[in-house]
Amino acid sequence: MRRETHTRPVAAQARVRRGYFECRYGQLHVHNSIPPGGGFEEAAPLLCLHDCPGSGRVFARFLALAGRDRSVYAPDLPGFGESDPPPGVAAIEDYAAAIGDFLDSLRLRRLDILGQRVGALIGTELAVTRPRQIGRLVMVSAPLLTAEERRAAARAPPSPAPGDGLPRAGDGQVGRLVMVSAPLLTAEERRAAARAPPSPAPGDGLPRAGDGQGWLEAAAAQYPLRERLAHLSQRLLVLRPHDDLWEATGRVRDVLPAARLLELEPSGQELFASAAAGAADTVREFLQG
Repeated sequence: MRRETHTRPVAAQARVRRGYFECRYGQLHVHNSIPPGGGFEEAAPLLCLHDCPGSGRVFARFLALAGRDRSVYAPDLPGFGESDPPPGVAAIEDYAAAIGDFLDSLRLRRLDILGQRVGALIGTELAVTRPRQIGRLVMVSAPLLTAEERRAAARAPPSPAPGDGLPRAGDGQVGRLVMVSAPLLTAEERRAAARAPPSPAPGDGLPRAGDGQGWLEAAAAQYPLRERLAHLSQRLLVLRPHDDLWEATGRVRDVLPAARLLELEPSGQELFASAAAGAADTVREFLQG
């Protein structure tokens, strides 16, 4: 007689998928996870916005964990990963509008946003311009820099990577903090700069046609984060890992004293990789609270 055995049920996992959606710049490549139940009784969807340089792939492990009880979307920003780039220089407002096209195509009535570094700027702009649609905002390493820090960076000569003079992934000074090396502009000057076509000479390290990373970094340099945070109406969680934006991230509380600030041991690069489980739990607790 065959002996009947019983196995312990395995916890259902989120289904991780990829796909393409339309936006004003063409196709937007999106990584997403779907709850095991198909999403019929899930929490509000979560939109994850990556840093520059990067792609939605940075959230791969996080998607599988955070997607157990909600749909999670991590697009490659325009000009990054497999997403089509803007046709020319674009401002943070333009990147936010392109992501807004994606949200409109999904017909989401309510969702939350997580943004890392430059992604936090785009997330802030979406939250400010779509207050009824965006419920809560999570910022990871916020580049809230002082005017003096920007001036100091503007005076410092760049140290481009060997060969082509362009910033790239892993180049801490240029690829990560080039956003502080541009002059402070008014809102009208930023709009005019966004409309003007670039005309650099070859090899000078400046943004040029097809340079998605340079365009987004230049846009980040001009985004008035302090001014826009003052208009934020949503509940805000600020995750403060030990990285080069440690001091800048802490300044968010100067603008929004009610914001919840949580200091983390993992660095920003580790947060969504080796520490993805802890990040998912922290974010879920905030979104459900």
